[in-house]
Amino acid sequence: MDGVIKDFPDICSKAAGPLGGKNSAKKSFACVDSNFFKDIESSFGLALHMHQPTIPAAGQNLHTAGLISNLQYMMEHPDIGDNHNASVFFWCYWRMADFIQELVDSGHYPRIMLDYSGNLLWGLSQIEGGKALEKLKSITQNKKYYPCVEWLGTMWSHSVVSSTPVPDIILHIRAWQSHFSSIFGQQALSRVKGFSPPEMHLPIHPDVCFEYVKALKACGYQWLMVQEHTVENLNGSPIARPHFPHKLIARNSDGEAAEITVLIKTQGSDTKLVAQMQPFYEAKTRQLEDYASKTIPAFVLQISDGENGGVMMNEFPDAYKRAFEQINTRGTVALNGSQYLALIESAGIQEKDFIAVQPVSQHKIWEFFESDAKMDLALAISKAKEKYPGFSLEKASWTSDRNWVKGYKDVIGPINSLSIAFHKKADKLKFKRDDEIYRQALTYLLLSQTSCFRYWGSGIWTEYAKEICRRGQEIIKNI
Repeated sequence: MDGVIKDFPDICSKAAGPLGGKNSAKKSFACVDSNFFKDIESSFGLALHMHQPTIPAAGQNLHTAGLISNLQYMMEHPDIGDNHNASVFFWCYWRMADFIQELVDSGHYPRIMLDYSGNLLWGLSQIEGGKALEKLKSITQNKKYYPCVEWLGTMWSHSVVSSTPVPDIILHIRAWQSHFSSIFGQQALSRVKGFSPPEMHLPIHPDVCFEYVKALKACGYQWLMVQEHTVENLNGSPIARPHFPHKLIARNSDGEAAEITVLIKTQGSDTKLVAQMQPFYEAKTRQLEDYASKTIPAFVLQISDGENGGVMMNEFPDAYKRAFEQINTRGTVALNGSQYLALIESAGIQEKDFIAVQPVSQHKIWEFFESDAKMDLALAISKAKEKYPGFSLEKASWTSDRNWVKGYKDVIGPINSLSIAFHKKADKLKFKRDDEIYRQALTYLLLSQTSCFRYWGSGIWTEYAKEICRRGQEIIKNI
């Protein structure tokens, strides 16, 4: 069957390595003319999130079906649900290459940030001879176009951090780097400085958030995108200046702290905000403001699915082009995240000057944990749940009502068992990262943690996850 995934992805190559977190954001985009930063009154940024899960569905028997991209499955089964949109989805995954080249060649200044899951990158390599990836290479490797496009790192298999075993968090981050580098090259990877979390989720649990930020920094990331309502000021109050950079402080129960710059996505998850270029029109209403004792432009940031929904499929292309036919290097301009940080860095503002924030609701935990030196974190969390009805450690994402752990026991149990087995065997045998057996086991481990398998709660998607876990366990047992 065309599109069946035969070769496992390059997700553990030593070639990727760290990104070099000490390099400034300015150096990442040194190719941008300094004159671009003159006469700016306000700015905005757009990011497109793209994802398709990998599923064992290339065949009738679940236990023997080959791995296939859900996009390929949609193409082969157009009569199911909204699968008739598969060809449009496929176009959405590479159309930005055409848009960017068309606008740049016409003398305009387009900007876009791209967040593609590893699942999707892997699947696209199997569809129509890798056409989409070849298109994307044209704006990722060509110096004429890549200053307009900022790739954002993410969890390889679109895994939500709070429902991912902690030892596997850094595996997802490194796997995406390795995979991206294998497709677009090490030089392109060196320009990846921002991180886009699946489902815009930020873990609230102090120890988990600390390990997450620590992993991001170890892998060289300089900034993280967060949803407006997933962070709070250190005193627990809501943030007041979402259009300016903040500094996330991740403290654990041992008193250690890790910090990373965050850029804040405002409002909800409505794709209409991006499809109709709302950030541009909002930015046009803003002027220079005082921040950290400097006068700088605000940064209105939005991200949405790049393919999902009628507005993104149909309205976004014309709206995007019309907007950038108006935008130049004065007044309200478009910037990608690292370019905006480079701009304010050139104005003399550093991360130490940013407003400090923490994951939302953490003040409710610290209220008890810090009041009693003998209290452990688990007890402090328990007391916070008693005092504050509705308090949860798993709800900080694009939606404030979805819990990414509760109700998914049928999936999380096998996932955790696979993770334990993987680390027990891998750590004991000291696998080499480029061993084929390690790569296969790691692929199944990461695939099992795809958020889609949790999102739907039950049914065939849950069965996909269980089957992936079973295959992963079989590989580990037979080592």
